[in-house]
Amino acid sequence: MGRTLVELFYDVISPYSWLAFEALCRYRHIWNIELRFRPAFLGGIMQQTGNKPPAMLPKRGEYMLKDMKRMAKYYQVPLRMTPDALQHIMGTSSLTAMRFITAIDMTNPQYLEPLSRQFWMRFWSQHEDISQPENILAIARQAGLSAELSQKALEMASSPPVKDRLKDTTTEALKHGAFGMPAVVAHYDGKPHLFFGSDRLELLGSIIGEKWLGPVPSPKL
Repeated sequence: MGRTLVELFYDVISPYSWLAFEALCRYRHIWNIELRFRPAFLGGIMQQTGNKPPAMLPKRGEYMLKDMKRMAKYYQVPLRMTPDALQHIMGTSSLTAMRFITAIDMTNPQYLEPLSRQFWMRFWSQHEDISQPENILAIARQAGLSAELSQKALEMASSPPVKDRLKDTTTEALKHGAFGMPAVVAHYDGKPHLFFGSDRLELLGSIIGEKWLGPVPSPKL
């Protein structure tokens, strides 16, 4: 039996996407899956579906701050929540960052995983800017990209092919039924199955016939 294609639609401004990203990276060597990263734009999904950020509802925002601390510890991801974290999200656009990540996906996909991780580290662990060009280039260097590759990708980020690719990926997530991120789509038994959130991976495993071993499974020997 072939491997099950599992697509992760994500935006680096989404902290729950980071949790799903790291968990799925761990499981790709345990489950019989082909993991595909699909950088998309959360702002576009929110706009198209009429969804609202957690901070728009104060009680939900308060819960999210507590929940993320628990989830980060449970998933063993160095995500740090501060009292002003939700305001930090509301005041940041991830559009340029996601276009830059998309440009790398189109030209040097081997860097997609470490680059995405560094964006999350910078924004959610170090609480630093990810929207300005100089900061994006610094993140790229941390991910192992050369100055030449990084500059080229930054220039590409504003080009029509990159903009269209990001729009198309975001539209694809919407067609699968996404209304937020992370959106995980498993192609199994001849059809796509959408799972929303980092806390649905156990259910994902049950659908595709794989066993959930917790967020930090022991690797196969």
